[in-house]
Amino acid sequence: MSKPVRIALVGATGLIGQALIRAAVGRSDVRLIAIARREVPLPTGARMEVLVAETDGWADAIAAANADAVICALGTTIRRVGGDREAFRAVDHDLVLAVARAAKAANVRQLIVVSSVGASLATGNFYLRTKGEVEQALTKLGLTRLDLLRPGLLRGQRGERRPAERLAMLAAPLADLVLHGGYRKYRSIRDAVVAKALIGLAREKPAGRFVHEYDAILRAARKAGD
Repeated sequence: MSKPVRIALVGATGLIGQALIRAAVGRSDVRLIAIARREVPLPTGARMEVLVAETDGWADAIAAANADAVICALGTTIRRVGGDREAFRAVDHDLVLAVARAAKAANVRQLIVVSSVGASLATGNFYLRTKGEVEQALTKLGLTRLDLLRPGLLRGQRGERRPAERLAMLAAPLADLVLHGGYRKYRSIRDAVVAKALIGLAREKPAGRFVHEYDAILRAARKAGD
């Protein structure tokens, strides 16, 4: 049996982080180490470490995790930070970059970051431009392998109430039916599928920078198996 892949997960309390923890239950090929500011809710059967530290201690925690890959699933919303763009940027740009730099300093071979479909430096949308800026900055770090996931609307059970997003999730199955060709990348996707894709990608060996949109995320999830 091959050695389990050691994955340091940052963003373990969010939608994708929680989905990844559930997806790893019962798998012998994955060893998760969560890094968080508070205790992380764990599902029945979860066998993993949780390193609790303030953000200024995350670099030490990442080094201590001795991981093969770091998965960064950090993210907030403008609504959650009360419309404060600087507060949003502090998480989705600055903190993500801090995690990436810590991973590089710890000689972690691979960084996998959950970004967003539409991320671009050219857009006028603040959220997507911030995602584009952080993707550009991550690329310049010179990591051995960088995977950028750009999912569309994430469907799953969040711990917070987002009425507008809830309505969008209800409408998503119908909306997805008309998204073909170049628009397929905007299709909604289940949190569990993204989680499986993260596991699949953490086992990939080739070096380089890789961007994964809807169809590529589905392929990575299929490769992960059960």
